[in-house]
Amino acid sequence: MNDAHWKIEDLPWDQFNASKVDPEILMVIKAAALVESNGYDYARYLCNVFPDDEAFQRAAKDWATEEVQHGRALGMWAELADPNFDVKSAVARYTAGYQINIEAHQSIRGSRSGELIARCIVETGTSSYYTALADATEEPLLKALCRNIAADELRHYKLFYVYLKKYLDHEELSRLQRLRIGLGRIQESEDDELAYAYYAANAPANAVFSRDKYTAAYMISAYRFYQPHHVERVVSMVFKACGLRPHTVWQGMANRVAWWLMKSKRERAIRNAA
Repeated sequence: MNDAHWKIEDLPWDQFNASKVDPEILMVIKAAALVESNGYDYARYLCNVFPDDEAFQRAAKDWATEEVQHGRALGMWAELADPNFDVKSAVARYTAGYQINIEAHQSIRGSRSGELIARCIVETGTSSYYTALADATEEPLLKALCRNIAADELRHYKLFYVYLKKYLDHEELSRLQRLRIGLGRIQESEDDELAYAYYAANAPANAVFSRDKYTAAYMISAYRFYQPHHVERVVSMVFKACGLRPHTVWQGMANRVAWWLMKSKRERAIRNAA
């Protein structure tokens, strides 16, 4: 993973169609641009956690370069779709209010294997998310961009999964331990990161951040675009990262539960917002 598999200048910018921009998709794309722009900080954290693994450090830095490219491309699209949006100002607002601990020298997951499980979970979520957005949008440029990003995120999942298998040879984690880490990382998707990105990208300059308010706003917008087959893909990849067999009766049950939970959370967020 030494070079980006696509370049920003190669995207079909001439196909941009303002009349096809969905305002709700625009809001989540603005937020996504901010989150993706944080890639270098995450790479620094990962290099701290894996100080003696030069190959992984190189891979993490390449991964971060691709993540930051995602942020740049998404921000450029958002500025086309909304000429009043200034992505640099939004990024500054985001990083002023939300930062990760880049000085940590041990994984917050308790082990390197745990860290890699968490990274697999993140890449699972982002790959399915951009796939759902690509399927939902009718704007040609954004559709192409989201498909490129989704493919990158799938490769990133495979990258972290390869290293996960390597570290599991030395750090024995039971399936239950792996599942707890995976479910814990999924739950963290409702922490301040996404809510603050949504706030920084979309709230008026004088608005005060409220975790509950902007978590609900994000859920209402983002969860709208998922379909059952997107959720099934997430569950299958989570099962694999946690050492569980995908495509089983258990996964079928998990698919139904995950879809129900997603719908329920969005419906509850709509009620709370009202």
